[in-house]
Amino acid sequence: QVQLVESGGGLVRAGGSLRLSCGASGRTFSNYAMGWLRQAPGKERELVATINWSGSSTTYGDSVKGRFTISRDNNKNTLYLQMNSLKPEDTAAYYCAARPRGIGRTVTEYDYWGQGTQVTVSS
Repeated sequence: QVQLVESGGGLVRAGGSLRLSCGASGRTFSNYAMGWLRQAPGKERELVATINWSGSSTTYGDSVKGRFTISRDNNKNTLYLQMNSLKPEDTAAYYCAARPRGIGRTVTEYDYWGQGTQVTVSS
């Protein structure tokens, strides 16, 4: 299996930017499609962005389209999420997740999860 560790979260003002990273170890990183998901207090976990094994195909949730960019570097075994124009409603714990098949389009399709990193956006 693959182990995932997120980093890069923090406190930022509305309109600011953050870049999250997710380091992978264990099995071959390029064998996995990856996703970023988030969960705010009292809300269900939400799929934010997904990327296929090569990085050639990505999808985004409607709430982050045009503001967030998912990418990966298979040579560094790392997944990224560039978050721009952040809003208070983006406040959540952010998780990276992996699945050893094509892109997963629902939360439940991901098999492996990191521990999460907190993003807080102040107004």
